[in-house]
Amino acid sequence: MAAIEVDQLRKSYGDLDAVDGISFAVAEGEVYGLLGHNGAGKSTTVEILEGHRTATAGSVSVMGMNPVTSGRELRDRIGIVLQSSQVETELTVREALRFYGSCYRRRRDIDDVIEMIGLTEKADERIGTLSGGQKRRIDLGLGIIGTPEVLFLDEPTTGFDPVARRQSWELVQRLCDGGATVLLTTHYLDEAEHLADRVGVLAGGRMVAEGTPDQLMSTVPDATISFDLPVGLRAADLGVPSSAEVDGSTVNITTEVPTAALAPIIAAAADRGVELSNLSVRRPSLEDVFLRLGDGGDQVDGGNEVPR
Repeated sequence: MAAIEVDQLRKSYGDLDAVDGISFAVAEGEVYGLLGHNGAGKSTTVEILEGHRTATAGSVSVMGMNPVTSGRELRDRIGIVLQSSQVETELTVREALRFYGSCYRRRRDIDDVIEMIGLTEKADERIGTLSGGQKRRIDLGLGIIGTPEVLFLDEPTTGFDPVARRQSWELVQRLCDGGATVLLTTHYLDEAEHLADRVGVLAGGRMVAEGTPDQLMSTVPDATISFDLPVGLRAADLGVPSSAEVDGSTVNITTEVPTAALAPIIAAAADRGVELSNLSVRRPSLEDVFLRLGDGGDQVDGGNEVPR
């Protein structure tokens, strides 16, 4: 049984279809990334799955339960990290986790959670004295305090510094190794590429792409070669193709065959005894897919394009 099932989900506000007939499923232990521009329908979908909104049409289930009618049975088995939350600032970190953890029957050890979110040295500090990123870590701690089987992460690392983001990724992976299922929304495309087993891209309330990150990235076949021209040389001196983009001394070549495209250029540079500084070959990323599809262009299912 899938941990999360969404079938032809629709949510309308008057004439506006915020969610327009989307379907997807998330397997137990899977990290599923739900991506899209602001207003694409991500938060509405997640709030319906959490039981905070009701659907206009279609059906959803979380661990086989209806989020709207299951009450305590569901609440005790899920964790939620909202985009922003307000925790009483006079409480200490430990007090907040103890207070909110008391709502759950299978709560984690408080000290274990504090260690997991990287706030051991701040455990007895009042929340009002903490930085924005540290407060965001508390939100993450509140989401996992009840040992959730399904964890909803809505922009979980907003406000984190790079180190804290990496630590949070490790935490999510630890939770999944323990059997948890995660539904993630994020604007950090590298985060989705790193964490998600599969990704769905929403645009205008519709699902326009779904698949593993590798499957989706394979739909953008071109790699980008970039380097700076050696002083005194023109692009033509190195056999750079006329289709390349040359901006001052910087050369960018878009190609499906980067090895074949780069080989004669490197050979020409070697013959002249010069180096190609800032040389890089960048493969397509999930961000490239998102920029291509996030405006509601062609649909992609499992890496195969489906014209709309």
